[in-house]
Amino acid sequence: MNRRFLLALGMIACWPSVVPAQEPAEQVVASVAAASSGFVSPDIFDDKALIAGYSLKLADAPKDLLLAMLNDDGLYIYKRTAAVRVFRERFAAQMVSRERSIIERVLLRQLQRTSAVYFQIEIMHTLVIMDRFRYFDTMAPLLIQKMDHYDPYINDLAYSAMENINAAGNQRPREARIEFNTLRKIFFLSRKKLKSADPADPKLRNKLQLLRWSIKVLGTEELKGLPPEVISLM
Repeated sequence: MNRRFLLALGMIACWPSVVPAQEPAEQVVASVAAASSGFVSPDIFDDKALIAGYSLKLADAPKDLLLAMLNDDGLYIYKRTAAVRVFRERFAAQMVSRERSIIERVLLRQLQRTSAVYFQIEIMHTLVIMDRFRYFDTMAPLLIQKMDHYDPYINDLAYSAMENINAAGNQRPREARIEFNTLRKIFFLSRKKLKSADPADPKLRNKLQLLRWSIKVLGTEELKGLPPEVISLM
């Protein structure tokens, strides 16, 4: 009997233990909160609220900490996104040449690696604020394209980024031309849909706002280069 008992113990000790992967603390909290309310929403994670919340917590964080966070591939993506946002709002416009070059490489690396669209937008926005002459040509068209994303939060985030970039500039005709050409191409590609488009649609409204800004800088002669469907919507 003792021999059988010891054999059984040995077999049990050799069985592989199955331990469930640990969820991030924020995910556990969100799941518990949803369960305790008696209603589980299909959108448990509110990207906008989470990023805004972490941005508030990091509002007074030092620059070195923010840079370390955004470059930490293992950190919760909402925290990294918030770190980029706070860094841009507090430090991006003050970078000296040598330091700026190092940070740009970090941001470009993260932009290449991430699949989180809100993280991409915050990075592209930050790069333009740091060096408009170098990054506006490539980043502004990408941000405008993000305004067609299926997620309303992504649409608003990209539009807000472009508004901020325009407000921080000096209404340069070169930049207005890039925005105008990007929008004109988008409108030409979707001109069939524009015939039945609702002017109150947020995606369309935001693009028309940027288009008006570019025409204000370039002059009303640019209206001739737009599809008739766009003119009627303006």
